[in-house]
Amino acid sequence: MVDVRPRSYGEGLGEGANSVLGKARLILEAFRIDDADLSLSELARRTGISKASVYRLAQELLDWGMLERSGQDYRLGMRAFELGSRVPRFRVLRDTVRPLMESVHFATKETVHLAVLDGLDVLYLEKVAGGPQATKPSQIAGRMPLHSTATGKVLLAHAPASVFDDVIARGLTRQTPATIVMPGMLAEQLRTIRERGYAVEQEETTAGYVSVAVPLMGSSGIVLASVSITAPVFRADVPRYVKTLTAISDRVAALDQIN
Repeated sequence: MVDVRPRSYGEGLGEGANSVLGKARLILEAFRIDDADLSLSELARRTGISKASVYRLAQELLDWGMLERSGQDYRLGMRAFELGSRVPRFRVLRDTVRPLMESVHFATKETVHLAVLDGLDVLYLEKVAGGPQATKPSQIAGRMPLHSTATGKVLLAHAPASVFDDVIARGLTRQTPATIVMPGMLAEQLRTIRERGYAVEQEETTAGYVSVAVPLMGSSGIVLASVSITAPVFRADVPRYVKTLTAISDRVAALDQIN
């Protein structure tokens, strides 16, 4: 469930909250992945900034193209998409892996994800899916917990120990009855993932679905991302998915353009 609770003013920004840039950031980050439009009142509620200040800053963001008007409401503008698409590390990775993901989807008819570590979350760069049973929770540019997703578990298993400590400190939220929320059990699972080279998540994010993920490493040997296959439990072929995804991982590791 997306957290849209009112935030304390400047939450997470420290002293920068009082700057114009800090306030603009709060406004832009008030938009969640499922939001189409937000009213002035809702932006003020989510950011903790007064309506007058939100209105004034929104006019500047409209002029910049970071926001657009939708009747009386606001939505993220094309300029935000344009700037995000320019991030070279993610763009090269996505453009390189996308054809491989399409091949996997064509062969398995299941949903394929490409994700990276961003803070304490999984950030989805790409998703290839089709058909009425395509999994719902994940979306391109959307975020999911590290501890309950196959992609997240892989990334967490190869992240510095401090990331694991921060995830535990934030709290392991239960997504489904199967979600692992005991730190000791999660730590043991991450050790197993490092040993065997892949993660399996069964119904921890969505009831009735299983996901298998592997790390994608650059030529330098650093984990850049993770790629996964998600399928209904009743037809999932985990050994086949592991073999297929490992082949992708090997191909990506051999490419010089990804570091």
